[in-house]
Amino acid sequence: AGAGERQRSGVGSRTMSASIYSTKVDAESAMTTNGRDVELLPFVNDKHGGVIIEMTTPMDPQLFSASLKSLLSKWREQGIRGVWIKLPISLANLIQSAVEEGFWYHHAEETYLMLAYWLPNTPHTLPVNATHRVGVGAFVMNDKREVLVVQEKSGVLKGLGIWKFPTGVVEPGEDINIGVVREVKEETGVCISIYVN
Repeated sequence: AGAGERQRSGVGSRTMSASIYSTKVDAESAMTTNGRDVELLPFVNDKHGGVIIEMTTPMDPQLFSASLKSLLSKWREQGIRGVWIKLPISLANLIQSAVEEGFWYHHAEETYLMLAYWLPNTPHTLPVNATHRVGVGAFVMNDKREVLVVQEKSGVLKGLGIWKFPTGVVEPGEDINIGVVREVKEETGVCISIYVN
């Protein structure tokens, strides 16, 4: 650590959902900026030359902004490229400070917002958020060669008397085969087995 810097001890490793994250902790507690100590933010290096700031505790927005400015300046000198900030919904008061520094919304889930920033003066190469959902349909036939079909109870086909195969959407991280079995069970109450030739 350089002059005016000290290492934070006792910061545990983090697990995050995307594969870009590393568990190597590089959090620092303070650095001197313009003659005053600025609290630095907890961050980890990712596997692609970037860092992830994962906020977990409340912080004054002005202190957060000053800390963010200091880190961005330091990372720019170090050749860091992408910077991510994971903000839980309980720390939504810090969003404006991040956006004012140039961060943009990358994606949001029920409990957090992920913001992104690209440090080099080049077009960014950060991955975009997922843009697709995987839909499944099941062709189910029993030993009597009867085919299982349903009528929709809601949606555009409701009340039209149209019969169709059971369909649905695979959940995030769910195997497609498991999703098909689950959707058929949910829509019809029938337990099925998948046969792959």
